[in-house]
Amino acid sequence: MREIGFAEAFVEALTEVMEEDERVHLIGNGFLGLHPKRVLLEALPKRFGPRVVLPPISEIGVCGLGIGAAMAGLRPIVDLYTASFIFQAWPQVVNEAANAYYMTGGQTRVPVVFHLIHGLRGGGAAQHSHSPQAMLWNSPGLEIVLPASPRDVKGLLKSAVRSDNPTVFITHPRLFNTTGPVSDRVDPIPLGQAEVKRPGRDVTVVATSYMVQRSLHVAEGLSREGIEVEVLDLRTLVPLDEAAILVSLEKTGRLVVVDECHRRCGVAAEILASVGERGLRLRAPLRRVVTEDVPVPFSLPLEDAIGPSEEKITAAIRAAMA
Repeated sequence: MREIGFAEAFVEALTEVMEEDERVHLIGNGFLGLHPKRVLLEALPKRFGPRVVLPPISEIGVCGLGIGAAMAGLRPIVDLYTASFIFQAWPQVVNEAANAYYMTGGQTRVPVVFHLIHGLRGGGAAQHSHSPQAMLWNSPGLEIVLPASPRDVKGLLKSAVRSDNPTVFITHPRLFNTTGPVSDRVDPIPLGQAEVKRPGRDVTVVATSYMVQRSLHVAEGLSREGIEVEVLDLRTLVPLDEAAILVSLEKTGRLVVVDECHRRCGVAAEILASVGERGLRLRAPLRRVVTEDVPVPFSLPLEDAIGPSEEKITAAIRAAMA
């Protein structure tokens, strides 16, 4: 077992999936933006030659290339870097890749992975800070993966590459320097399996991506006051592990959802709706800690003010307990 960083684990996963399967190709320049391990990433083109394609900037063209290659039998990983850039490729991702299997009666599979970096990163402003996973979730046919730890980024990427479905693999820049234990051999982690990152008896916090780490930090602080928070990492939105949420709620009876999508029609909104329509007898009203419904400001204090901070997570948990 090694203690390594999220970015390093991601690089290892990319290297391993390319070594294991010659059909895996990398398309895009964004991988070089994984700053902590940039040197390792720069070695990939030298090591794998033509299987690493560094195209000019054209999101719709790059995604079209990846989708066509997947239809032809390859398993490309297409990197768009900043999640906001997927809007330039929306027709290819949500209207072609997502629909191909259904519209061909199962004759055409599209085993492509689109990698995005989402979220409030510190000065990214309105055009570089989107979290489009809720929008993508509203496009049936796409798998959506959100790893939150070094071990998970390795195991989930392997499963995403092996999947025959188009998969959007979403990471967060503030996770890159996160460290955690990773075994020498990480097996693929099945999609659709949430994980309890911290057990607790009082409140269930369902979180995604970087908000898992932020929620864990809050939970550790509240434990010193006798409040035991269970942190459930969804890991994937599609497939969604609703059973894991319900099992946790049976124990705690209180739910707080923490996610960086906006309030209206966001990931948290869907989780709360899914729980609410079951008519469960909970001990407290459902609560969510999310990004407010405004364009993300460039100002760092304003960005902090609209996002799901540790202070807001703590307040929501205290309110649930009260």
